[in-house]
Amino acid sequence: MANLNPSHATRQLLAGYCGIILGALGVHKFVLGYSLEGAVMLGISIAGLFFAYGVPFVIMQFVGLVEGMIYLNKSHNEFVDTYFVQKQGWF
Repeated sequence: MANLNPSHATRQLLAGYCGIILGALGVHKFVLGYSLEGAVMLGISIAGLFFAYGVPFVIMQFVGLVEGMIYLNKSHNEFVDTYFVQKQGWF
């Protein structure tokens, strides 16, 4: 079991809401400390806006929406174990 602290609960809510609202920009990944994954989502979204008529942006928004819902539906202990102990970057 992971060491629980109050900032984990705050990050769970913040990452969940950012994933739902700003998912295409990868903000929820940056909130959790996954800079590489956040940069990948941000890069795909921005490049997709300019070179592919925004289709990759829509796909990244859907991925962010799904991840945000996953974050909010996990129990607190499961969330901490998955994203802070095991360091699972995607889904």
